[in-house]
Amino acid sequence: MVNLKDCVEFQKGTLPLIISVPHGGTLECEKIPKRSQGILGIDGRTIEIAKMLIESIKSKYKEHGLEYKIPSYVISKVRRSKIDMNREEKEAFIQSSSIAKRIYKIYHDKIKDYVMDNLKLFNCSLLIDIHGFEKNKRPPGFRDVDIILGTNNLESFFPEPIPRKDLGNNIRGKIIQNFLDLEIPIAPGHPKRKEYVLTGGYITKEYGASQIPRSQAIQIEFSDRIRIQDNKFRGIVLDVLAHILSQEFLEK
Repeated sequence: MVNLKDCVEFQKGTLPLIISVPHGGTLECEKIPKRSQGILGIDGRTIEIAKMLIESIKSKYKEHGLEYKIPSYVISKVRRSKIDMNREEKEAFIQSSSIAKRIYKIYHDKIKDYVMDNLKLFNCSLLIDIHGFEKNKRPPGFRDVDIILGTNNLESFFPEPIPRKDLGNNIRGKIIQNFLDLEIPIAPGHPKRKEYVLTGGYITKEYGASQIPRSQAIQIEFSDRIRIQDNKFRGIVLDVLAHILSQEFLEK
């Protein structure tokens, strides 16, 4: 018997910030049939990355005497080979599986609830969707990076096209600039080089600005160097990101 509480981990926070982790789960869930198409592999240690980021954000607020400022989060514990939370429902799992359908619905209902709560309480919402990639699998000729931002060609971040000069005047621009200043390779970030860019998937599209006014969504892909290989580098990256995010919502 599948315990649905073991399949999706979630918590309501006190900030207009939501952390989503769709591909880090390792639960086999034998009663759910395996998908036969699409990417099936796990984004290794993305759940750990998310929890470290959440704790780092909490600690940043504690430094300001704001002990109860915490993000919301929704984490899939189920293997991607069984349910891909970053696909629309008809592609996410074998449609004959009622259990998979219920788990998928829990995941997305929680994200939607948190977004709507944020809009009511704060008049804004930001979703960070955490993923992983392997540096050696980038196509030949592309710049080597450790972080990739995806916003569905900016549509999940800006409801309408904006002038190029204004692209940096927001949380996305701050993330890019802060990592560039530290010489931590991030894409997009180099206008004259071929960029290995993963544009973002169903989650950023569904809960971003193109679908929900005043809600922004950004996919952050962390390299295997950050997630698995280099503990010191991981700590630096997550500390910088936590600082940027905490500063953005300091007055919320």
